[in-house]
Amino acid sequence: MSRKRAYRSKMRILADMMRAIQSEGEDGAGPTKILYAANLSHDRLTQYLEELVEKHLIKEAEPKSDNRIYFLTEKGREFLKEYVRMERFSEAFGIEI
Repeated sequence: MSRKRAYRSKMRILADMMRAIQSEGEDGAGPTKILYAANLSHDRLTQYLEELVEKHLIKEAEPKSDNRIYFLTEKGREFLKEYVRMERFSEAFGIEI
């Protein structure tokens, strides 16, 4: 008997990425930390990072070296807060988002 694999929605993936950034606090998070925390391939990570930056949910730090560091914006913190509320609400009714 095979188990059906549960796929994450795009919104959940984006939220996982933002949580990874948030968990690093004021230091921000590099691509590798986000990649592992959100369990993504490099191609998908790059695509989603670009999207989050375009939507002003995260920002890339001014480069001091070759390392890229990402931070949540105020808009990103608000999105994540509301996402968590929606996640809790839906789970209370047994609905996965």
